[in-house]
Amino acid sequence: MTTDIGSDPARLSDWRVYPEDLLPPILEAALECFVDQGYHGTTIRTVAASANLSVPGLYHHYSSKQDLLVAIVDHAMAELWERSVCALQEAGDRPERRLDLLIECLVLFHAHRRQLAFIAASEIRSLVGDARIALIAARDRQQRLMDQALSDGVAQGVFTTPLAIEASRALVTMCTGVAQWYRHDGPMTPDELARDYILIARMTAGCEV
Repeated sequence: MTTDIGSDPARLSDWRVYPEDLLPPILEAALECFVDQGYHGTTIRTVAASANLSVPGLYHHYSSKQDLLVAIVDHAMAELWERSVCALQEAGDRPERRLDLLIECLVLFHAHRRQLAFIAASEIRSLVGDARIALIAARDRQQRLMDQALSDGVAQGVFTTPLAIEASRALVTMCTGVAQWYRHDGPMTPDELARDYILIARMTAGCEV
């Protein structure tokens, strides 16, 4: 049994491809400010200057700094979900294939969208009200994709781990942690890192490698 990932057709032509110009310019400016100075250390005036706008000009598009953060986080979670849906559609029903492609998807996203993913994870503390609730729900929905792959693999005798849910959480945490340390000028490409993490994931799940 697979997790319900919705019936909308995937809009991505290739979930492994990452174009550079993804965020609107204002959100890109806000993201860079949040990464450099933290959410609470960033002022609207700083974001406006970075986006080459006046403060009133910025307020024309976003009514508060919180709205900027919400838009960035929503964008991050929506993109990760869409890419995950595409990866699972490619994987089919085999649990080991679903595990492989979910790991690949998570690693690629957190390497290529390092800043976006970092802010979405680290600034959950700065979200308030319904925005915080929505992010937690989106994060839980994402986690359930891995939970289901591991649980199905154990049920079918493909994975031997006695701790499927715990293994799932550990694997997702391993992948999301890439956003904290990965550098594109480092020794490994995102594809090479994904390859190694797939091997680690299979060993963790108790799957043939």
